[in-house]
Amino acid sequence: MAMRGAVVAATALMLGGCIPRMEPPTDYGRPAPPPPPLDHGPPTTDFTPHDEAVAAQGTAPTRPVTRVAVPGAAARPLWEARPVEADARSVEASTYVVRPGDTLRGIAERTGAGVDAIARANGIAAPAYVVRIGQRLTIPAGRYHLVRTGQTGIAIARAYGVEWSRIVAANGLEEPYVLRAGQRILIPEAAVAPGSRAAERAAAFRLDVDDILTGGEPALAKNAAPVRPVARPKRPLPATVPVAPPRQLAGGGFLWPVDGRVVRRFGPGRSGERNDGIKIAVPLNTPIRATSAGVVAYAGDGIAALGGLIIIKHGDGWTSVYGHAAKLLVTRGQSVTRGQVIGLSGDTGFADQPELHFELRKGRTPVDPQGQLRR
Repeated sequence: MAMRGAVVAATALMLGGCIPRMEPPTDYGRPAPPPPPLDHGPPTTDFTPHDEAVAAQGTAPTRPVTRVAVPGAAARPLWEARPVEADARSVEASTYVVRPGDTLRGIAERTGAGVDAIARANGIAAPAYVVRIGQRLTIPAGRYHLVRTGQTGIAIARAYGVEWSRIVAANGLEEPYVLRAGQRILIPEAAVAPGSRAAERAAAFRLDVDDILTGGEPALAKNAAPVRPVARPKRPLPATVPVAPPRQLAGGGFLWPVDGRVVRRFGPGRSGERNDGIKIAVPLNTPIRATSAGVVAYAGDGIAALGGLIIIKHGDGWTSVYGHAAKLLVTRGQSVTRGQVIGLSGDTGFADQPELHFELRKGRTPVDPQGQLRR
């Protein structure tokens, strides 16, 4: 599967200093009523909204997309759990003279521009954001969206019909890409005509792995921190609650996720398309194992081409991706150990045969897995 290239990210500007830790919701990790069986009968072939978006771009799949059972799946995808209204404020370029008692945050509130955008335009260092009385600040023009608690970058991008990677670049966002309630982010011009219906803007947005990695976590409430992962969650983590990724990569290197034959290698294909991972042919329902310890950042089937998909963050910027799964055995926010079975292989999505699509990424950059894996 061809993936978009990495967008160069600048320094992330955070809105707070030391923040206390927010514990998981009171029902997270507590026993819940028995969930329905993971197998929900014969696979369906209905397109999801993401499939419709792909079709709108003229790249509809040549065969139906098989849906998979997702443990704890909500009625809406994670990134749409808190809908976003396209209500950005348009700000004209201007100059502001700092007055006694002003703070950069207050100036941003008064002008409607983002704190980090003003800081970048005037060379003001984070996180102190020091301004001086009489200082003349350039207020950059643009459309600024006010982030609300629980909104994700993906949902914001879909609301405006703009690629999330462009928003990442425009705002200099960097790992861990966590937005905060009250933050104002710059929205680049959309690819669709102004005034387009919400459905048309959503159709202009095409989801990929990089979007999930950088825009899949919901925005933090003020004075809050992501929750800690749980090894054996009894109840899925609410979609509007962000989860803390691991900081460091565990020792032991990366394991092969399955034993099988590599049928497609990393890099350019014969017809010029780029493969951001490798394809490993395996029998149906082969156990898929976590390549290293980490935290599940995503488990679902929101990317039509990859079918059943699991994404795990491992720390030190490393991420692993597992696609075409027939069954997912982990949920978002769950901590996993090296070699733990996280799903069963399949031929979901645009798989050519029963196989596993596997990626390793360092930051946002795909890395050839065969140079990193150990038997």
